[in-house]
Amino acid sequence: MLIRDAGPRSHSSPMPRRPRETEVAMELHMQSHHYVRRQPDWTAAAVSGLAAGALLLVLELFWSSMVSGVNPWVATRMIAGILMGQSVLQSATFTVGTVAAALVIHFVLGAVLGMILAAIIAPFTLDSSLGMAMLAGAVFGLVVYFFNFYVMTRAFHWFVEVRGWHTFIGHLIFGMAAAACYWKLESKDVSH
Repeated sequence: MLIRDAGPRSHSSPMPRRPRETEVAMELHMQSHHYVRRQPDWTAAAVSGLAAGALLLVLELFWSSMVSGVNPWVATRMIAGILMGQSVLQSATFTVGTVAAALVIHFVLGAVLGMILAAIIAPFTLDSSLGMAMLAGAVFGLVVYFFNFYVMTRAFHWFVEVRGWHTFIGHLIFGMAAAACYWKLESKDVSH
Protein backbone atom coordinates (compact mmCIF):
# COMPACT_ATOMS: atom_id res chain seq x y z
CA MET A 1 0.00 0.00 0.00
CA LEU A 2 1.38 3.43 -1.00
CA ILE A 3 0.95 6.22 1.55
CA ARG A 4 1.28 9.78 0.32
CA ASP A 5 2.35 12.71 2.45
CA ALA A 6 -0.35 15.37 2.59
CA GLY A 7 2.29 18.13 2.76
CA PRO A 8 3.70 20.11 -0.13
CA ARG A 9 4.45 18.05 -3.20
CA SER A 10 7.97 17.55 -4.39
CA HIS A 11 9.14 18.37 -7.90
CA SER A 12 8.90 14.69 -8.86
CA SER A 13 5.19 14.66 -8.10
CA PRO A 14 2.92 14.35 -11.17
CA MET A 15 0.89 17.43 -10.21
CA PRO A 16 2.73 20.76 -10.16
CA ARG A 17 2.80 22.55 -6.84
CA ARG A 18 1.16 25.96 -6.77
CA PRO A 19 3.44 28.59 -5.16
CA ARG A 20 2.28 30.09 -1.91
CA GLU A 21 1.48 33.81 -1.76
CA THR A 22 4.54 34.50 0.39
CA GLU A 23 6.81 32.75 -2.12
CA VAL A 24 5.38 34.81 -4.97
CA ALA A 25 5.72 38.03 -3.00
CA MET A 26 9.30 37.17 -2.01
CA GLU A 27 10.20 36.28 -5.59
CA LEU A 28 8.75 39.56 -6.88
CA HIS A 29 10.48 41.49 -4.09
CA MET A 30 13.86 39.88 -4.79
CA GLN A 31 13.57 40.48 -8.53
CA SER A 32 12.63 44.14 -8.11
CA HIS A 33 16.21 45.24 -7.32
CA HIS A 34 17.40 46.04 -10.81
CA TYR A 35 18.71 49.34 -12.11
CA VAL A 36 16.08 52.00 -12.78
CA ARG A 37 16.65 55.63 -13.66
CA ARG A 38 15.78 57.17 -10.31
CA GLN A 39 17.46 60.08 -8.55
CA PRO A 40 18.06 59.98 -4.80
CA ASP A 41 16.56 62.53 -2.47
CA TRP A 42 19.82 64.44 -1.93
CA THR A 43 18.61 66.42 1.08
CA ALA A 44 17.46 63.29 2.89
CA ALA A 45 20.75 61.63 1.95
CA ALA A 46 22.90 64.44 3.38
CA VAL A 47 20.82 64.66 6.57
CA SER A 48 21.01 60.87 6.95
CA GLY A 49 24.79 60.96 6.64
CA LEU A 50 24.98 63.76 9.21
CA ALA A 51 22.74 61.86 11.65
CA ALA A 52 24.69 58.62 11.22
CA GLY A 53 27.94 60.57 11.59
CA ALA A 54 26.69 62.04 14.87
CA LEU A 55 25.82 58.55 16.10
CA LEU A 56 29.26 57.26 15.12
CA LEU A 57 30.90 60.19 16.90
CA VAL A 58 29.00 59.49 20.13
CA LEU A 59 29.79 55.76 19.91
CA GLU A 60 33.48 56.45 19.29
CA LEU A 61 33.71 58.91 22.20
CA PHE A 62 31.93 56.43 24.46
CA TRP A 63 34.16 53.57 23.36
CA SER A 64 37.40 55.49 23.73
CA SER A 65 36.66 56.99 27.14
CA MET A 66 34.48 54.38 28.85
CA VAL A 67 35.54 51.03 27.42
CA SER A 68 39.14 51.33 26.26
CA GLY A 69 40.19 54.05 28.71
CA VAL A 70 41.85 56.16 26.02
CA ASN A 71 41.74 59.94 25.95
CA PRO A 72 38.74 60.79 23.71
CA TRP A 73 40.67 63.68 22.14
CA VAL A 74 43.10 61.25 20.48
CA ALA A 75 40.50 60.36 17.83
CA THR A 76 39.69 64.05 17.43
CA ARG A 77 43.34 64.85 16.72
CA MET A 78 43.57 61.94 14.27
CA ILE A 79 40.64 63.25 12.27
CA ALA A 80 41.92 66.84 12.42
CA GLY A 81 45.27 65.56 11.16
CA ILE A 82 43.66 64.88 7.77
CA LEU A 83 43.40 68.65 7.27
CA MET A 84 45.96 70.07 9.69
CA GLY A 85 48.77 67.59 9.14
CA GLN A 86 50.52 65.03 11.28
CA SER A 87 51.93 67.62 13.69
CA VAL A 88 48.53 67.96 15.39
CA LEU A 89 48.92 64.38 16.64
CA GLN A 90 51.84 65.37 18.87
CA SER A 91 49.82 67.84 20.95
CA ALA A 92 48.21 66.48 24.09
CA THR A 93 46.19 69.60 24.76
CA PHE A 94 42.63 70.42 23.83
CA THR A 95 42.32 73.22 21.27
CA VAL A 96 39.17 74.64 19.76
CA GLY A 97 40.80 74.78 16.31
CA THR A 98 41.62 71.07 16.38
CA VAL A 99 38.12 70.11 17.51
CA ALA A 100 36.52 72.43 14.93
CA ALA A 101 38.64 70.95 12.12
CA ALA A 102 37.80 67.40 13.24
CA LEU A 103 34.07 68.15 13.42
CA VAL A 104 34.01 69.80 9.98
CA ILE A 105 35.89 66.87 8.41
CA HIS A 106 33.77 64.28 10.21
CA PHE A 107 30.43 65.80 9.26
CA VAL A 108 31.38 66.69 5.68
CA LEU A 109 32.49 63.09 5.18
CA GLY A 110 29.26 61.88 6.83
CA ALA A 111 27.10 63.96 4.48
CA VAL A 112 29.11 62.89 1.42
CA LEU A 113 28.94 59.22 2.43
CA GLY A 114 25.19 59.55 3.01
CA MET A 115 24.82 60.89 -0.53
CA ILE A 116 26.98 58.10 -1.98
CA LEU A 117 24.86 55.53 -0.15
CA ALA A 118 21.66 57.11 -1.48
CA ALA A 119 23.15 57.11 -4.99
CA ILE A 120 23.45 53.32 -4.63
CA ILE A 121 20.12 52.72 -2.87
CA ALA A 122 17.84 54.77 -5.14
CA PRO A 123 18.57 53.37 -8.62
CA PHE A 124 18.51 49.77 -7.40
CA THR A 125 15.34 50.34 -5.30
CA LEU A 126 17.13 49.05 -2.21
CA ASP A 127 14.76 51.28 -0.24
CA SER A 128 11.81 49.01 -0.98
CA SER A 129 11.83 47.94 2.67
CA LEU A 130 13.61 49.01 5.83
CA GLY A 131 15.35 45.64 6.05
CA MET A 132 16.70 45.85 2.51
CA ALA A 133 17.88 49.43 3.05
CA MET A 134 19.64 48.46 6.28
CA LEU A 135 21.29 45.47 4.60
CA ALA A 136 22.59 47.77 1.87
CA GLY A 137 23.73 50.20 4.57
CA ALA A 138 25.56 47.45 6.46
CA VAL A 139 27.43 46.39 3.33
CA PHE A 140 28.20 50.03 2.56
CA GLY A 141 29.49 50.61 6.10
CA LEU A 142 31.82 47.64 5.77
CA VAL A 143 33.14 48.88 2.43
CA VAL A 144 33.75 52.32 3.98
CA TYR A 145 35.58 50.69 6.91
CA PHE A 146 37.93 48.75 4.63
CA PHE A 147 38.50 51.78 2.42
CA ASN A 148 39.22 54.07 5.39
CA PHE A 149 41.44 51.71 7.36
CA TYR A 150 43.23 49.80 4.59
CA VAL A 151 43.38 52.19 1.61
CA MET A 152 43.35 55.68 3.11
CA THR A 153 45.95 54.65 5.68
CA ARG A 154 48.54 54.91 2.93
CA ALA A 155 48.10 58.68 3.13
CA PHE A 156 47.05 58.93 6.78
CA HIS A 157 49.06 56.15 8.41
CA TRP A 158 48.08 57.14 11.96
CA PHE A 159 44.66 55.53 11.47
CA VAL A 160 46.27 52.06 11.34
CA GLU A 161 46.44 51.99 15.14
CA VAL A 162 42.64 52.24 15.49
CA ARG A 163 41.83 49.35 13.18
CA GLY A 164 39.82 46.78 15.06
CA TRP A 165 36.47 45.36 15.84
CA HIS A 166 35.19 48.53 17.57
CA THR A 167 35.80 50.67 14.45
CA PHE A 168 34.51 47.82 12.28
CA ILE A 169 31.25 47.68 14.25
CA GLY A 170 31.07 51.48 14.36
CA HIS A 171 31.18 51.67 10.57
CA LEU A 172 28.63 48.86 10.27
CA ILE A 173 26.31 50.85 12.55
CA PHE A 174 27.06 54.05 10.59
CA GLY A 175 25.97 52.43 7.32
CA MET A 176 22.84 50.90 8.81
CA ALA A 177 21.86 54.13 10.57
CA ALA A 178 22.42 56.21 7.42
CA ALA A 179 20.32 53.78 5.37
CA ALA A 180 17.52 53.65 7.97
CA CYS A 181 17.42 57.46 8.21
CA TYR A 182 17.39 57.77 4.42
CA TRP A 183 14.60 55.21 4.14
CA LYS A 184 12.54 57.18 6.67
CA LEU A 185 13.30 60.69 5.39
CA GLU A 186 13.38 60.27 1.62
CA SER A 187 10.63 61.66 -0.53
CA LYS A 188 9.03 58.75 -2.35
CA ASP A 189 8.15 61.13 -5.21
CA VAL A 190 11.75 61.60 -6.41
CA SER A 191 11.94 59.89 -9.81
CA HIS A 192 13.76 62.28 -12.18
